Amino acid sequence: MKYFNLHTHTRFSDGSDHPEEYINEAIRQGFSTLGFTDHSPVPFPNTFALVSEELDDYCREISDLKNRYSHYGQGIEILLGLEIDYIPGITVPISDFRRDYPFDYVIGSVHLIKKPGFDGLWFIDGPERSIYEKGLRDVFHGDARAAVTAYFRQLQEMITAQKPDIIGHMDKVKMYNRGDYFSEEDSWYASLVDETLGLIKKNGCVVEVNTRGLYKKRSESLFPGIEILKKILSQNIPVTLCSDAHKPHELSLLFPETLKLLVDLGFKHLACRTVRGWKEIPMDLS
Repeated sequence: MKYFNLHTHTRFSDGSDHPEEYINEAIRQGFSTLGFTDHSPVPFPNTFALVSEELDDYCREISDLKNRYSHYGQGIEILLGLEIDYIPGITVPISDFRRDYPFDYVIGSVHLIKKPGFDGLWFIDGPERSIYEKGLRDVFHGDARAAVTAYFRQLQEMITAQKPDIIGHMDKVKMYNRGDYFSEEDSWYASLVDETLGLIKKNGCVVEVNTRGLYKKRSESLFPGIEILKKILSQNIPVTLCSDAHKPHELSLLFPETLKLLVDLGFKHLACRTVRGWKEIPMDLS
């Protein structure tokens, strides 16, 4: 099967290169589709998101590349997307982005967790585990169960109220945990996962299988992990395979291994977005 990737970051947010560099690498690898999803602007200083003043430029540049490569026999479809952070009462609603820009799809993600009644945010991403630990300590006073519950409640609220097309790295809250603060086998954790999957199913979202935590050695498993993938399969929730690439060479990292895992678990298809909507891609490992 031809690879595709719907989760890609460029120099417009926290990626490394010009968008066309990713396209050239995708063509070299024989991709069928490449979707760009730089981080949406957020209303506070940061090092990872688009600044509001560049959102028009981002959309214009990706749209120009989409027209150039998708419509003139280049053999690859380019899509304009956005990874939109959801922080209750802080970030712009997904519906506003959809209204104002011609996105083919959006990924909904939670990277910063808001504790009700508290001004600070727990940042669960980034290159350093110390940031994860500091936020857990400062915002939630080290109460991992309360922190993880807040993550899943925020994710659930995003799914229900914002209705993104794709749910980004749905169990990212585990990234730097490594079993030190909570266990994914605990019944309370499993219940939160089950509630979240029920809402994903009800709202018709696609779950991404995200390889970045593994290839960056920041997580001990995929996002989501195997036990959640089994539940996703049993509920017939569609999945798409994404590398969450921040550099061109990351576009298909761990794809062969992950595809084999998915097939071994019993998955038959991946969901791929096109300009005309979603289509099922049979997982052929030959």
